[in-house]
Amino acid sequence: MAKATVSACVMTFNNADVIKECMENIKWADEIIVVDSFSTDNTVEICREFTDKIHQRKWPGFKDQSNYIVSLANYEWILFMDADEIISPELYLEIQSYLTNNSNNWDGFYFPRRTRYLGSWINHGEWYPAYDLLLYRKDKGKWVKEPHATLELDGKAKHLKSDCLHYTYRNLSHQLSTIDKYTDMSAIEMEKEGVGSLTFQLLFRPLFRFIKGYFFKRGFMDGMPGLVAAITTSFYVFMKYAKLWELRIKNQPQIGTDKNAYK
Repeated sequence: MAKATVSACVMTFNNADVIKECMENIKWADEIIVVDSFSTDNTVEICREFTDKIHQRKWPGFKDQSNYIVSLANYEWILFMDADEIISPELYLEIQSYLTNNSNNWDGFYFPRRTRYLGSWINHGEWYPAYDLLLYRKDKGKWVKEPHATLELDGKAKHLKSDCLHYTYRNLSHQLSTIDKYTDMSAIEMEKEGVGSLTFQLLFRPLFRFIKGYFFKRGFMDGMPGLVAAITTSFYVFMKYAKLWELRIKNQPQIGTDKNAYK
């Protein structure tokens, strides 16, 4: 039986520290497409070692950029990778097995992501297994939502067993700057959706996320990195609702701002 054809799609921006290993582990694909948001390091030069299909495009948001890169693909299946993700040897063999023998039975495949964080692999909590639908038929999927684009699949998908390795934040400062950026975008999207009950959300959602990740999903078994992961996840939730509250305060009509009012 003929193997299904695959287009590997990678979006980049200043990923010179991780991109080479990502590209090394997807060079088996029938083509590799890179869309770069005008990196200022040597990300593009590294990518050119693996493909000549490199496009530069200003960043419009995850949803639009994701759908754009997929539109450039020529083959039946899309392998959608972040620059800091690596296909493990075990996952590669599992993918090849399904694409060769069972590709007609499925429209997509979920990968379990195992994250390297603060010098350790995270094996519990909300971070593992963090399944992502990263291999799918091009004509069956569409990226939706912001700020975390989600693949909407018109078909059935299977969860694979082997890990996609995720080399996430370089350090805590990098994580905090990412949280700051993402919570800004989340607040704007929640305002568009009309999210309400902010006092309840601010008080209880962060607490619930911590309890869920650290206790119910056994994040405590990952030691100090597991504790920090649970706390920062809870902090992310708190900040996106706090920023939504701040956004609404800014948008309210300001009363008493006329300097002559107190003369």
